[in-house]
Formats: sequence, C-alpha cells, structure tokens
Amino acid sequence: MMERLTAKVGESEIVIEAGHYAKLADGAVVVRQGDTAVLVTAVMSEEPVQGIDFVPLSVDYREQPSAWGKIPGGFVKREGKPTDREILVSRVIDRPIRPMLPEGFFHEVVITALTLSADDKHDPDVLAITGASAALHLSSIPFDGPIAGVRVCRVEGRFVINPTYEERQRADMELLMAGSKDAIVMVEGGAKEVEEDTLADALFFGLESLQDLLRAQEELREKLGKPKVSFESMSLPVDLQEKLEEFCTQPILQSFSLQDKRERKTAQSNLLKEFVQNYQIPEELHFKVAYNYKKLISKLMRKRVLEEGIRIDGRTPKDIRPISIEVHPFDRPHGSAVFTRGQTQAFATVTLGPPEEAQQVESIYEGETFKRFMLHYNFPPFSTGEAKPWGPPRRREIGHGALAERAIEPLVPPETEFPYIIRVVSNILESNGSTSMATVCAASLALFDAGVPLPRHVAGIAMGLIVEGDKHVILSDILGDEDQLGDMDFKVAGTEVGVTSVQMDIKIKGLKKELMRSALHQAREGRLYILQKMREAMPAPRQEVSPYAPKIEIITIPEDKALTVIGPGGRNVRDFREKMGVSVWVHEGGRVSLTSHSREAIQEVKKAIQNLIAELEVGKVYRGKITRVEPYGVFVEVLPGKVGLLHVSKMEGYIKDVRAKFSVGDELLVKVIEIDEQGRAKLTNMGIKKPA
Repeated sequence: MMERLTAKVGESEIVIEAGHYAKLADGAVVVRQGDTAVLVTAVMSEEPVQGIDFVPLSVDYREQPSAWGKIPGGFVKREGKPTDREILVSRVIDRPIRPMLPEGFFHEVVITALTLSADDKHDPDVLAITGASAALHLSSIPFDGPIAGVRVCRVEGRFVINPTYEERQRADMELLMAGSKDAIVMVEGGAKEVEEDTLADALFFGLESLQDLLRAQEELREKLGKPKVSFESMSLPVDLQEKLEEFCTQPILQSFSLQDKRERKTAQSNLLKEFVQNYQIPEELHFKVAYNYKKLISKLMRKRVLEEGIRIDGRTPKDIRPISIEVHPFDRPHGSAVFTRGQTQAFATVTLGPPEEAQQVESIYEGETFKRFMLHYNFPPFSTGEAKPWGPPRRREIGHGALAERAIEPLVPPETEFPYIIRVVSNILESNGSTSMATVCAASLALFDAGVPLPRHVAGIAMGLIVEGDKHVILSDILGDEDQLGDMDFKVAGTEVGVTSVQMDIKIKGLKKELMRSALHQAREGRLYILQKMREAMPAPRQEVSPYAPKIEIITIPEDKALTVIGPGGRNVRDFREKMGVSVWVHEGGRVSLTSHSREAIQEVKKAIQNLIAELEVGKVYRGKITRVEPYGVFVEVLPGKVGLLHVSKMEGYIKDVRAKFSVGDELLVKVIEIDEQGRAKLTNMGIKKPA
C-alpha cells in the first residue's frame, strides 16, 4: 500500500512516499522536491553486536551520475569508491540520527540513501536527512524521532529555505541543519564573516520551517508504521550499582585532578580493574559494569562542572588551554606552522602550485569545475598514543578537512590577485579535543608564512554544553572527554569580523534561542583571544612567497590566438618548457599561465608569446630575418610566423643580383608598407633610419 504525503517547506513542497519501493527493507521512503528524488532505506541486524558500547550505525549516501543524465568521467565508466561529496553527505545524515537511537541499543543499523533523480535546482542532500528519519520512524527500529533537514541561506539579506543552486551562489551564508519538534540537533555550514546573532536567527528560522516535515512523518507512521522492537537493558542490579558508585566515586573525582590525558585514562582504567577483582564480578557482567562505569564518570564530571564550575583539567568554563605557536619550523615547505593548544597539536603546511594543478571536481549542478584551494586533514594513530598503522583517510578526516577548508576559503584571495593553486595539509601530532579547530589556526598561520595575502587570520574553537534541569554551563575549548560526555559539540571558526564556518551536534532536546546566542558569543570571546595570540606570532602575511615556490604570471591573450601560442602539435609550449624551463598553459577565456622557478625565464617567454600573437602594423619598422632568397626579392620573417616580401623594387639602392647581396639568416630593418587581403605583408628597407 503506497502512501504519499506533502509538506510545505519555505516556498516549495516536499513529498514523502512510502510502501512502493524497497519493501524488503525495515523502512523505506522516497523524498521528492521538484524533479529531485532520493530513496532512503533503514535495515537492522537480527542480533545485537557483541562487545561494543555504542550504536553500530552506518550511513551510505550514493549519488550516481545517471540520476542527472551523465556518464561517469574517467577511464572506468562506472562508480567506484565514495566521493568526498558522498562521504560528507553521509556524515550529515549520520550525525543527527545517531543520538536519536536509544542508549544500550546495539543492533547494527544501516541507512542507505540513493539519489534516483536530480534536477538543476534542488540538492538531494537535505532530502536524504529527512528521508533517513522517515525510514527509521516507519521501521521497527527504536528511534526517538522524527527529525527533518533543511538548508538555510541568506540571499540579499533575506533568509531562504532550501534555495535553488542559483540562489546559493548569491548567498553570504549557507547552513545545512536538522531539527526535531523542540530542538536543533545538527548544523553544518559556512558564511562570509557573518555576525553571531544573524547565525542564531537563521538557525531558529530553519527550525520553525521544518515543522511541517515532522507532521508528515508522524502521519506516515500512523498509516504504515511497524511496532518497535524491544532490547535488553544495560542497567546493573541495584546492589551492584550501589557497590560500583561507593567504590569508584571518590577515586574518579581524584582522577579529575590529573591534567595529562594519558595519566587520567590509566588511573580510571586501573580503578575499574580493581573493582572487578575486589568484588569478583562474573565475566558475563564485565561488559555491563564497564558500560555503567563510563556513565558514572560522565555523571561525576557533569556534576562537578555544574556545582563547582571546575572542569576535568581544573579549568573554569571559559578558560582556554595554554597556546604555543611555531611559524616556519621547517624550511622546505612553502609555508608551515605548528599550533599547540593544551594536548592538541596541529602541524600545517602550505604548497603553492601552478593553475594546471587545480583539482577537477564533478558535481550535479556545476558539471566539471576546478578547485584552487584545498585543505586536507590527517589524523595518524600516534596522535592519541595508539599502536596502529596509518591507513587511508577515513570519513572523519574528510569531514574535519572540509570543515576547516570552509572556514578559511572565504578569505582566500581571488586568482586575479594571487594566481597560485593552494594546498594546505594538516597533520595532527597530538589529540585531546578540537583538532579540527586547531587545524584552522595552524592553516591560517601557515598561509601567512607562505605569503598568501589573506586579509586577516582565521581561528576556530570547540564549545561544549552541560545541562541538568534548569542548570547549564557552556564550556570553551573542550577536551576530548568533554566532547564525549557533554550535551553539545559546537565548533565555530571565523575572524574578528564574523563567523565563516560552523558545525554543531546536540544531544539534548529543547535548546533555547538565548542559550544558543550565549554559546555563540562565548565562542566569539574565545576566538578573539586565540586570534590575538596568532597575530602576535604572525601579524601579517609575508611579502614574498618562498624561494622554493614556483613563480607564476598570468597574462591574457585574444581567445582566437590560443592555437597560435600552443603551436602545431603543441610545439611552442613544448619548446618553452624544454628550452626555456617555463610551463605554459592556455586556459579558457584567453588566460595563459607561465610557471617557472626563474622570473627572467618567465619574462623571456612572455615576450615571445607577445611576439607570437602580435599583428603586423602598416608603417611600423621591424628587425627581421631572411628566410628565403629569390631573384625578385627576399622573404623576411618580421615576427614569429609572419613573413613578408621585400621586393627588389623596394630595396635601398640598385641591386643587380639579389642572391649575391643577401643570404638566408641575414638580419635587416624593414618597414611594412602594405598588407593585402590574404594577410601577406609587403616590405621596404628604403630610408629606414632607426631600429624597431
């Protein structure tokens, strides 16, 4: 039985369908807006996964080119591993769904989103968020939903919900968010230095706008929903829980005074082992004891912050960990910096390259484009003290890199001002919370060191929140433990002018607007403090790029001269590279990039190109070279590839035998006296007094 419900979102309608496709999944829906449609399914394993203390949720978003009528690019004409875009969308589906699955539920849950159709107006990513919620809500999987996703942009001073691609190009703020009936649960987005209050207004405008999507999901569940499955509780017997709290509470509180992450973890781990041994806990209860021990640590940490205002490492809620900065610690990278905040340390490098090294990107609405600013984030296992091999980038690394890239990109100068392709790589050397925001700081410093003319520094800070009843505490610069045990992880990056990037995940219901504003303003205080430290270390970008960076100059030629510059079979550009050491690339629009480690070589090639595209002018004197000698005159190459005839009748003085007077290779001054309809030049050397 198929059901189809419509929700009003902003100025358009979104349709949710169920009961027709993928009926063997536990839950399946198709979400449509315009001609864009996404199928989202939810499937649960029959048995719980053993030995884990988290919900084994996985999300896969797939965006096949056939959905918008394209054949995949490249040699292999089929889809391969997920693209960065697919991974990033999978993450924004995962993050709001995960906290809605109940504590202690360990069945594997797999969400799959497949774009079936994509038009040139509506992005399927936001529809997939709503689709994941609807599929779970209909299924037998326990789910504390529904939620819904919307995109909020500010276009010409006006908030727009789920804007078209064209409207997004004109926006100065773009937020992808998810919300429930009472609360914002996830935010991912960027802005061009927007004020904090404007950001808060946009989020709550989005929350209000998604309510009809929640209503549609509730109606759909009433018609097609399955009974939810039950699962085993993780609670301990009352007497054992009391023993756990009595034995462990005081030592846990004492461990909070250990500021070193490893020492604190070791002390807490040893305490759990001691409890299990002292009370001879049977093996079948070990996992439940460990699970509830972790919850006890969280409870005590939260209570200490709320009642005493003291955090795990002894800081007050607004305190920022000690910061140290090293600029240009190594010589060969074009720019580099190490940013250390407490036990979190990021090493960023900048590499500058020619325009032809831009990254080619294929997207639904823009087709093939080239990306000139890239930021890649790496999280090697040694940064947390783990003895594991360092594998390829994982989803978390791709997500953190995208967050930091979005923070800095609005400040990157246009290609007309700085013609380089810019790649930033951040390697996390130590990790104890907020590594993505440390990456923003290190990257900004490294870009200044590389001579990239950013107008000002960009910094980032991770905020936390603890709420119990009417009490709440906002935490600045959170540790890894505070991220895991708190109620909010809110990353904010920007300049002293405004916010450029945000990422937020909230685990509680009913986050009020004033509390959101308070968190944003406290984040601004912390960001300004960090920015001041960064300015002290590196007040302005270097005036020159590294001597190890290539030198680049961009020139513009008439578009119809592109083939002239390239030469037959690429002969000219090949000669420039092999003989003069200059790489020449001709781009669309008549832009030509010249890249070399020698400025002199660039100027030489620039002059050669200008000669190649120059047009002969009647009345102008040129210094040319004879290419052919005939009885009636000589042919002279006056510009590269442009040959004219100096007839014997136009030669200075009486010439009885042209071949006796001139030879191939001779240079002489000539003046253009005529250019015929076929573009052939007629020359003279009579009465020439000055050189070209």
